[in-house]
Amino acid sequence: MSSIHALSDDQVGQELRKMTAFIKQEADEKAHEISIKADEEFAIEKSKLVQQETDAIDSAYAKKFKQATMSQQIARSTVANKSRLRVLAARQELLDEIFEAAEKRLGEASKAKDKKRHDYPAILKGLILEGFYALAESEMQVRARKADYKLVETAIEQAVKEYKDKIGEDISATIDEENPVSDESAGGVVIVGTGGKIDINNTFEARLGLLKESSLPAVRKELFGDNPNRKFHD
Repeated sequence: MSSIHALSDDQVGQELRKMTAFIKQEADEKAHEISIKADEEFAIEKSKLVQQETDAIDSAYAKKFKQATMSQQIARSTVANKSRLRVLAARQELLDEIFEAAEKRLGEASKAKDKKRHDYPAILKGLILEGFYALAESEMQVRARKADYKLVETAIEQAVKEYKDKIGEDISATIDEENPVSDESAGGVVIVGTGGKIDINNTFEARLGLLKESSLPAVRKELFGDNPNRKFHD
């Protein structure tokens, strides 16, 4: 039989100190592990927060940069459009002045007392003959200013003769005295056919209007050059 020896107070104390030291060591190691894990988790969380904030800042900067770029583009476009409109307005003003000056000179051919005056009957004959060719009817009327009636009568006779010589057909034309061209007109005639339903307006004002419409692109090109923004040309 083995005998049980009672531990002395010193031995008990030693055992307690060993147990205490072991527990403390275990606690220190556990605390160290927890600390390391906490540091790692903190570092990971910190990195996530930093990345999130960085992404948020980058996103905000990109948005502001885009807005600033768009605002700059809009400002540039607005300035460019205003400048373009001013240029177009100035060009149109110049074109209007050119045609207004031409309109003021329309009556010179019919009012001139020098050699130019002698050209007016020939102009009337040409305008009347053009109307004859366009309408190609056997009977027509010619409207004119009352002041031009004598010149128009002669011009009609000449135009009728030339029409017959070139076309080989007889036609007749008379002055429509019931519907004269306004005395305010610069000159010219209106040739009427089909019982008054169709007319060829060959007054100076009407011809200038046609000239303005047809020659405007050429005048623009002559004055301002080719339009760099135009993709198609006639």
